[in-house]
Amino acid sequence: MLSYIVTAGVVLLTSTLLSYFLLLRAIGTNLRRRSAAKKATITRNAFGKKKATVVGFFHPYCNAGGGGERVLWAAIRATQEKWDDVLCAVYTGDQDADKETILSTVKSRFDIDLDHSRIVFLFLSTRRYVSATTYPHFTLLGQSLGSLILAWDAFTLLVPDIFIDTMGYAFTLPMAKLMFGIPTGAYVHYPTISTDMLSGISSSAGARVRVKILYWKFFAMLYGFCGNGIDVIMCNSTWTAGHLRSLWPDRVSAISVVFPPVAVEALTEAIPLSRNGIGIEREKVILCIAQFRPEKKHDLIIDSFAHFLRENPSLKDTKLVLIGSVRHLEDRTRVYDLRLLTHEKGIKDNVVFICDASWGDILQWLGRSWIGVNAMWNEHFGIGVVEYQAAGLISVVHNSGGPKIDIVIPGTGFHATTKEEFADGYRKALELEGREVANVRQAARKSAERFTEKVFAEKWLEAMAKLLQSERTG
Repeated sequence: MLSYIVTAGVVLLTSTLLSYFLLLRAIGTNLRRRSAAKKATITRNAFGKKKATVVGFFHPYCNAGGGGERVLWAAIRATQEKWDDVLCAVYTGDQDADKETILSTVKSRFDIDLDHSRIVFLFLSTRRYVSATTYPHFTLLGQSLGSLILAWDAFTLLVPDIFIDTMGYAFTLPMAKLMFGIPTGAYVHYPTISTDMLSGISSSAGARVRVKILYWKFFAMLYGFCGNGIDVIMCNSTWTAGHLRSLWPDRVSAISVVFPPVAVEALTEAIPLSRNGIGIEREKVILCIAQFRPEKKHDLIIDSFAHFLRENPSLKDTKLVLIGSVRHLEDRTRVYDLRLLTHEKGIKDNVVFICDASWGDILQWLGRSWIGVNAMWNEHFGIGVVEYQAAGLISVVHNSGGPKIDIVIPGTGFHATTKEEFADGYRKALELEGREVANVRQAARKSAERFTEKVFAEKWLEAMAKLLQSERTG
């Protein structure tokens, strides 16, 4: 009797799952049919009668101007240069900018040239569903479920031949796989949930915290399911790969580390190092290149800089320069609050804010500055830190994540956690002289050669080739 019940249960579950799969595939077939005419039109405009493959890049904030966006545009450039029969379709929520405006920003911010005729933008109207402000509670789950709404928006506009998420919306990938059966890929900057979150709760914690950890474990289970819907998984760092291998144990063989592209060659050419390592017009400037987001910990940097000035009066002419992109009202408000903080600390005359700087302006500051700082806890990689190294700056970074594990190796900079440790790092870097400072700068530049745009392109094309082969032989 018991075996009969178990068998019946298995049959019922299997038939239910099969029914859901068939329903999703039927919906996918309908969406594919509805977008077929649009797909034919955009490929004909780009290639004429030549057969083309449409690769969809899901990046709702493609015009944000950060490190994640550099990865997107470098990936598209590499794809365009390798295959002349691929059309890159970018799904974005940046409705306030048209194609030419976005690509002009790509050129000015990243110095990346793209073939405009082989790229198309599909503008999404539902980006609010992935905004953290939309979900004051259960934010991770809300944003992830919201990404399904955004993906539906994307697929109603155009069903691609290959679908790649380059921003971390993992839930969209099994959706594409189940509905269309197309090859899927992910470039993961940061796992939506990390094993640090799951292991950092004491067993004696209160009821509210225990409920929270149960919620995180439930979410981790859902996130773990997503890994099964991804054919090719690229991670931006050793730190990210380690977490994903724990969260997606069945997909370990599909996970590879592809360091983000950094303009190392351009920086090396534009900013020579002199024999004494000081370089061109090096000044007592501490430089931070990071989007004005809360996790970048600009407040800690300002706090540590104020502490540094108090403890080192002989270095009171040192400047702190904060360069970052501003995406929306929340970011502008954050910059205003940070300006107030410098006033409260009595250091406003020593701090410079530069919002949405061009690549030329960034180059100028990289050539002038002495120190590069990054204070984010568990920064997944840290493109700005590599830029510091390539420019010959001495890095002072948080003792965690990618900057610690992959980038700032011994002899190229300092690690810190507290404001006192950061301040001490600034002092040590500024007190280096002669051959000593030259050795650190040259070691930093040598270290940066591991993260060039060429190395990224080679790794990206390996992954892209797998997806194209799967699409064309499937």
